[in-house]
Amino acid sequence: MSKPKKLGLEDLGGFVFSTNENFKFQSDSENKETLPKKDQRLEAHFSKKGRNGKIVTLIKGFVGVDEDLQVLAKMLKTKCGVGGSAKDGEIIIQGNFRDKIIEILNKEGYSVKRV
Repeated sequence: MSKPKKLGLEDLGGFVFSTNENFKFQSDSENKETLPKKDQRLEAHFSKKGRNGKIVTLIKGFVGVDEDLQVLAKMLKTKCGVGGSAKDGEIIIQGNFRDKIIEILNKEGYSVKRV
């Protein structure tokens, strides 16, 4: 069995190597603050790609800390009555609930675009 091919730097595990003695690593996750609801520009996507044909609703574009993303995901999952997850700045909700989620997020004060 052959090894899977590495397609990009992110496939290497996020390591940074530099021969520059003065190089200072700056992480994107440090000092990250959650934008106010009215300034968030979220996108509601519909997808079944890479999920064995199962339909999911993706909410992309959240800017903020992971704790706030988890709270928003839990609220959406509870109101839709389904499962899902939140990671890497996006929320995955099981099933096609795009219109319902857009309505919920608009009532909460978020700006949501249907994609």
